Amino acid sequence: MSLENTIAKVTEMAGSSSPLGASIKFNFGDSQIVIDGTGDSNAVSTDDSEAQCTIDISIDDFESMLKGELNPMAAFMGGQIQVSGDMSVAMKLQSLF
Repeated sequence: MSLENTIAKVTEMAGSSSPLGASIKFNFGDSQIVIDGTGDSNAVSTDDSEAQCTIDISIDDFESMLKGELNPMAAFMGGQIQVSGDMSVAMKLQSLF
């Protein structure tokens, strides 16, 4: 998958889910995806904006999670994912993915 395809997939998944009630950023190093679920719907952007929770992950691992090839909990426990900020926001991702 390319970053553009990943953004499209996240936008599709976020758009069909209830608003998170929070904002979360996936930081891939040189790029990011931010889901702002504080409004009436989940808005997805690539702006490097602040979020209540930031998840540092490689784009390859993130794409593997989207495909169901990588278990998010196993990735977290194995150090492939680092979470900073409000951990309860990260737990809300289950409703999206």
